Amino acid sequence: MTGSWLGKKPLMTQGHLGDTSDRLYTTDELTAYGRRRDAEATRVAGAPLVPAQQPAQQPAQQPAQQPAAEEPQGPRRFMSATDFLDRRAEEVGLGPATWGWRGWVNRVTRGLADLAMGPAEAEHETLRRAVQRDFDGPRTIAFINPKGGAAKTTGVLAAGYTFGTVRGGGVVAWDNNETRGTLGIRGTRSTHRNTTRELLEDLERFSDVYQSRIGDLGAFVRSQGDAHFDVLASDERPDVTGTIRAEDYLAVHRLLERFYRILLIDTGNNMRAENWLAAAESADLLVVTSTVREDTGYSGLWMLDALQDAGYADLKHKTVTVLSDPSPTVDDKLAADLVDVYEQRTRAVYRVPYDPALVAGSVVPYAQLSKATRQSWLRAVAGMAEAL
Repeated sequence: MTGSWLGKKPLMTQGHLGDTSDRLYTTDELTAYGRRRDAEATRVAGAPLVPAQQPAQQPAQQPAQQPAAEEPQGPRRFMSATDFLDRRAEEVGLGPATWGWRGWVNRVTRGLADLAMGPAEAEHETLRRAVQRDFDGPRTIAFINPKGGAAKTTGVLAAGYTFGTVRGGGVVAWDNNETRGTLGIRGTRSTHRNTTRELLEDLERFSDVYQSRIGDLGAFVRSQGDAHFDVLASDERPDVTGTIRAEDYLAVHRLLERFYRILLIDTGNNMRAENWLAAAESADLLVVTSTVREDTGYSGLWMLDALQDAGYADLKHKTVTVLSDPSPTVDDKLAADLVDVYEQRTRAVYRVPYDPALVAGSVVPYAQLSKATRQSWLRAVAGMAEAL
C-alpha cells in the first residue's frame, strides 16, 4: 500500500461513528475528529432544555440562549479546630433532669430513661449559664439609692453570694460609704478588723504590680466562706473623722480590679459625696435597690432624675432595678405602680420576695435563705450579667 498513511496502523473502518467513507483513518485524523465531536457535545449540553411539546430545534433566526455567567466566588473557608469546638459547645444541651419526678425516674433507672429537664429546672440551668458567662475584663456594679433602708447592703451581699457560688469566686463586695457603712457587720466576720481605711494607709505595698499578690489582700478583705466572695468593709473606727474622697475610691478601685473579676459596690446615702459620684461614674452597671414603699421608691426615682440632669449618658440601658418586699404582705397596687415606672426608667425590674432570714439585721445566713429568695436573686444576677 502507498499513500499518506503509509507506515501508520489503521484505526477506524467504514461505518463506525457515522463515517461513510471507504477508507481507513490515520491517528492524526482521528484526533481532530474526536475534538470536533467533543465540541459538538459540549455545545448541545449547554443549550437550554426544550419542553416535550415543542420541536427539538429552535428557528434559525433565534440564537441559542447561553447560560448566565456565574459570579466569581472567593476562596472557601474550611472549619478550623476552634470552629469545631465552638459548634460542639453550642450543641450541648442542658442535660438530663435531676429535679422532681423526672429526676427521680432518671435515678431509679440509672439514666436509662434519660428524661429531659422540666421547665423550672431548665430555666434554673439557663440562668446559671448566663451568670457564668465570660467578660473581657473586670466589671463594676454599683448598688445605689440615697435613702437608708432601701436594701442596698442586703442586695450587695445577696448578689455576692449568687455571683460567688455560681461563678466559683473572683468576686468582692466593697462598702464604699464615705464614713461608716454596715456591710462589714452584715457579712461574715474575720480574724482581723481591717477596712478600706487601713488598706489606704498600706496601699504602697501593692504599688509593684509584679510583686503584690492577691493573698496579700487577705489582711484587708473578709472571706465569706462557702459563699465564695470577699468583703471589704468601710471604716469602723470611732476615732476617725475623715471621709473617703474620690481619689481614695479610684486608688482602691484600681487595686481591686487587678485581683477580682466582679466588683460589687455598696454606696452610702449622700449622692453628693465625692466617692459616691466616683463610684457611679466608674460603674459598668447601676443597680437601683428599693423596697415596696412609696418613700423608698420615690427616692430612687429622684436619684435617677438627678443623674439624668447631671448628664449621665444612656442611663436607662445602664441601669436595672431590684424591688424587694419589706414584709410578708405588700400593697399590690403600689408594687405594680413601682414596677411600671421603673420599667420606664431602667432596662429591667426584678422582684425579690420577703425573707425572714434577712430581718434580724445581723450576719446574713446564706444557707438559710429561702429557695424563692435564691431563685429570685439568680434571675436578677443573670440579668445583670447579660447587661454587662
